Amino acid sequence: MTHPGDREPEHGREDADGTIWFTIAQAARFLGCSLQTIYSWERRGHLQRDEAPTDEHGRRIYTQQQIAAALRTARNNAAAVRRPRAA
Repeated sequence: MTHPGDREPEHGREDADGTIWFTIAQAARFLGCSLQTIYSWERRGHLQRDEAPTDEHGRRIYTQQQIAAALRTARNNAAAVRRPRAA
């Protein structure tokens, strides 16, 4: 049982199916990035904010697979911007 002063788990929560769920803050800590990075992924559509379920505190949560896919997409987009264009 959790109490009001307890900290949330550092690396997400696992449900009965074995799916690991992260709040935005947990995802940022897990990846070592800022909260703004995760919010940016939502704005850019890498994470589907409108479809995200919420936890018992009303915070949006995403699966580990969703976070990993958003990270891959963001990295691929960044790499595409850095690639020199053929003349």
